[in-house]
Amino acid sequence: MNILNKVFFPENSRGFYGKRWLDISLRTVHLMGLLGLSGGLLFHAEKSLWIGYYYAMILSGLAMVFLSVWSHGKWLLQNRGIAIIIKLFIFTALPYFPGYEQYLLLSIIFISGISSHAPAKFRYYSPFFGREI
Repeated sequence: MNILNKVFFPENSRGFYGKRWLDISLRTVHLMGLLGLSGGLLFHAEKSLWIGYYYAMILSGLAMVFLSVWSHGKWLLQNRGIAIIIKLFIFTALPYFPGYEQYLLLSIIFISGISSHAPAKFRYYSPFFGREI
């Protein structure tokens, strides 16, 4: 258990030179992917027209999650990490609710807007600990 704590919950957050710019770049690619995927699904375009956007969104999203968890695992216990987990559940529900794609995608965008731009007191709050961590 001690090794897992050191891996996922280091004493200090990890970082490296250029991490902020990498995160900004990944977020930008992620938004571009969401835009292309949303357009494709909402306008019933052929899969071949939007599948690249899907992969860009998934890969950049996974890279952002990996980077956040690598920096410090407490991210998963904060509202900002929980929001990502909720968005992943909604995203994986898309194929099971044909005809409701626009509502599911809009809910993902809504959650993204709130969780990304809410005050730090909200983003860093952990419902597991009942306080900011």
